[in-house]
Amino acid sequence: MWRRRPLNELEVVYIWADGIYIKAGLEKDKSCLLVMIAALVDGSKVILAIEGGQRESTESWSHLLRSLRDRGLKCPKAVVGDGALGLWAGLRNVYPEARELRCWNHRIMNIVDRVKKADQAMALKLLREMCYAQSLKEAERAKVIFKAWCREKCYDKAAELIDEDWGRMVAFFHFPKEHRGHLRTTNLVESPFAALRLRTDAAKRFKKADNATCVVWKMLTLAQSRFRKLNAPELLEDVWKGVEFVDGVRKTQAENRPSYEERTAA
Repeated sequence: MWRRRPLNELEVVYIWADGIYIKAGLEKDKSCLLVMIAALVDGSKVILAIEGGQRESTESWSHLLRSLRDRGLKCPKAVVGDGALGLWAGLRNVYPEARELRCWNHRIMNIVDRVKKADQAMALKLLREMCYAQSLKEAERAKVIFKAWCREKCYDKAAELIDEDWGRMVAFFHFPKEHRGHLRTTNLVESPFAALRLRTDAAKRFKKADNATCVVWKMLTLAQSRFRKLNAPELLEDVWKGVEFVDGVRKTQAENRPSYEERTAA
């Protein structure tokens, strides 16, 4: 029933999407659940979809997104993902107008893994200066500094990795700054599963992964009642209506805002 419910009345502004792996059924490999949580125009968050897939392939994500579209879901304004290529390809197939945002937490972990342990604290500091920059220009300056540090330390692979998906990683600057904490990460999907995994050992006893998926869905719908609303929910209607934001500020306001050079000089 929950896989067929109509979605035409939902005004979905943001979607967080991730592939979650659980051990269920008789298969040797873990089952992949494609999970989507949505933020509605009133600031509330709802579970949009949980469906088994063949890992995180383009076909699996496209099938799920088509199902949502066919049940009436309008194109969201932004989709936050962990960088799985299948998700981005699926979005382009079904909702090409949706802006794609890359999870910073996953990218930071990937980069830090390419740095020696003795230098990881400095790498984290430089990466966070990018992640928490107040404007796109400040983020790009911080990236130049990080890449220079990488070259000095001979971390060429880390320097190359920061350029991958850069457009998706800084796309949150096109949305209200009050929403940045929500849009920089897919933790919104992962956090409920952290507790859920501790309680789904019973899923291993199911012979079919679909049965385990139903159990996971039920447990997450119970957790949904405790989901916190997004910060500044009143701004979601502006995003839904297509109001443009520059560095997190409405475009008309951003045009009158002091530049980075003017702020630092002051």
